[in-house]
Amino acid sequence: MTNQTASILLIDDHPMIRNGVKQLISMDTSLNVIAEANNGEQGVELAEQYDPDLILLDLNMPGLNGLETLDLLRKRELSGRIVVFTVSNHEDDIVSALKRGADGYLLKDMEPEDLLEALRQAATGQMVLSEKLTPILAASLRTAQPSGERDIQQLTPREQGILKLIAQGLSNKLIARKLDIAESTVKVHVKHLLRKMKFKSRVEAAVWVLQEKVF
Repeated sequence: MTNQTASILLIDDHPMIRNGVKQLISMDTSLNVIAEANNGEQGVELAEQYDPDLILLDLNMPGLNGLETLDLLRKRELSGRIVVFTVSNHEDDIVSALKRGADGYLLKDMEPEDLLEALRQAATGQMVLSEKLTPILAASLRTAQPSGERDIQQLTPREQGILKLIAQGLSNKLIARKLDIAESTVKVHVKHLLRKMKFKSRVEAAVWVLQEKVF
């Protein structure tokens, strides 16, 4: 977000966590918490009401859990990014969240300055992942899909270019601006390349590109 404040919605059932994150975010003039929810249902309502630039979503909540909330949020026409913010570094949780469309996965034990930097990156459309999770995710993808089954040559030059930008963490909006094409065109290309390469999410695609060093 250049020259403007990124709006953030917090969805977490622990008031102390929400207050701590709000206090931290208040130190950064480029970020602003506009609403907070203590459960998934309320979070979905507030997301529709405010359509924030960034949603910070806890996984382990009573009632509607984080993954179920993520599913509901992804069915809505929201323009912002959804980043999971949790204590869980379990492989199943990480892979499930990313396959279900999370734009990032951050751990609550991050250093405050690292969290702020990650939130700034997420708000500008970049993909964010706690550093210690990369090996876990890479190992999981390697087990799930041998790299030899994927061939970058089956993509058109345009699709390859877009995949490269996805791997750099760019959102569809930023890719469209960089390539000077419509965002709707980017969405079509992304859909096609994910299907051709059998990726379940753009995060999986990005990790594969980095892991295989294809560019």
